[in-house]
Amino acid sequence: MTSTTLGIISICAYMTGTALLLKDTLQNTPHKLSLAPVWLAVFLHFGYTFSLFTDQQNLNFSLFHTASIISSLVALLLMLATLSKPVEKLGLAIFPLASISLLMTLLISEQKNAFSIDSWQMAVHILSSIIAFSLLMIAALQAILLAIQEQQLRNHLPKRFIQTLPPLQTMESLLFQMIATGILFLTVSLISGFIFIDDLFAQHLVHKTILSIVAWITFSSLLIGKIKYGWRGQTAVKWTLAGFSLLLLAYFGSKLVLEIILQRT
Repeated sequence: MTSTTLGIISICAYMTGTALLLKDTLQNTPHKLSLAPVWLAVFLHFGYTFSLFTDQQNLNFSLFHTASIISSLVALLLMLATLSKPVEKLGLAIFPLASISLLMTLLISEQKNAFSIDSWQMAVHILSSIIAFSLLMIAALQAILLAIQEQQLRNHLPKRFIQTLPPLQTMESLLFQMIATGILFLTVSLISGFIFIDDLFAQHLVHKTILSIVAWITFSSLLIGKIKYGWRGQTAVKWTLAGFSLLLLAYFGSKLVLEIILQRT
């Protein structure tokens, strides 16, 4: 089976799973089997990435390929979380994003940004960075849902979708669990970068380094505020979205400007 075929089937499976999840949400009748197509989609998505690596003997970290790799990991982490936590509703945003990012890699050729990982040190840095971004992306989506849920409950007008979500306290607990785990991997990413990368403040890396450090400070401050001052609700939402926005700029800001706007690597 070719990589293109794997990608197309994965996209179809993502969209099928999204449709089934939306149906369950609207009817308020959750079924675990509705997520079965997504397991297939994630498996094939990783298969697609692996087949490209096998063919090219390297990983392509251009804009859309990086988005595809991250979205596959986000989908996998979410699916693993659904085994013990009621977070499947986040899939309504994550699964379509995964299918779109995969579609873009199929439609747009970006071979000039291929990058070969030739050491375990670099592998640790890159993998921890991707996992951190993935976990904190899930946390950001969780924060958005939490904000909507809290607002509608405050106005005493909860809509059907909000009524299918776990209680507010459970949503907040899940949010801080995701953030704490994401900070752990972000810490590993930053430490490994300082140790293993010769010049982390070189011209092409300085913005990523600074933004990642500021994001780490933002998320860490939120956790400290939660423990020491009891921060929650809208405060937690604002700090989470601010931290993730910084990471988004660090990971994709320069790629968007250089590769899409300026047409450079």
